[in-house]
Amino acid sequence: MNLDEYYDVAFDLVKQAGDIIRDRINRPKDIMIKSCEVDLVTESDQQVEKLFMDGITAKFPDHRFIGEETTSSGEKVQLTNSPTWVIDPIDGTMNFVHALPHTCISVALLIEKITEIAFIYNPVLEQLFTARRGQGAFMNGKPIKVSGEKELKKALLMQEMGTSRDPEKMKIVFENFQIFTSKVHGMRALGSAALNMCMVALGGADANFEFGIHIWDIAAGDLIVREAGGVCLDPAGGKLDLLSRRVLCASSIELAKEISVLISQYYPERD
Repeated sequence: MNLDEYYDVAFDLVKQAGDIIRDRINRPKDIMIKSCEVDLVTESDQQVEKLFMDGITAKFPDHRFIGEETTSSGEKVQLTNSPTWVIDPIDGTMNFVHALPHTCISVALLIEKITEIAFIYNPVLEQLFTARRGQGAFMNGKPIKVSGEKELKKALLMQEMGTSRDPEKMKIVFENFQIFTSKVHGMRALGSAALNMCMVALGGADANFEFGIHIWDIAAGDLIVREAGGVCLDPAGGKLDLLSRRVLCASSIELAKEISVLISQYYPERD
């Protein structure tokens, strides 16, 4: 196991993937619908995922993958103890389709189900977030830290609608908007689960929660937030399960606990 080599190879591939996203964001796109009319995939999603997987396989043929597009095409999520790359080739596909510049590639390496390496790269705005377990979090090579905010009334909270329009889920989403609107300093949404988590790591936002996301949306962000000094939990306050499709991250454990007590909970089907 050579984490330095894994990091270097993945870093180069993430940068190559970013070139594709940057080149294609303002061009016409071939758009396909997955689960519903707001759950989209483009030929660029598929190209980025293939580029990364092929590049890793050429160097490390025993490594495994959990990729958004391969999984959505019928493969079941299988997280084992083997070195496993979890990849969302374009997180914020809706933004990408509309040429809104908040879109990124998100990649994490898990070994024995522990996240060792993370990359989240927005090539349009040139924001490259990186982390390695125990070595801190960085944006464009410079260390980043969470805000440390502990009070909900002073917090900037990220919350998304998500890519499902299931009536039960949407009821919970709107309930939570109503719950928190009057309790926080402000609410924001970038349209990308990975970038929302990076905003918490960067100290630009203080907390983020979402239901219905997948392991490829949050695996990299989880490590980046924690290495920046933040916390990632289940929205009910327990330990984060990357396959539960539920996440809460915050700048402090105090803030996370205050939010978890107030949230209307939703439990989607596990990955």
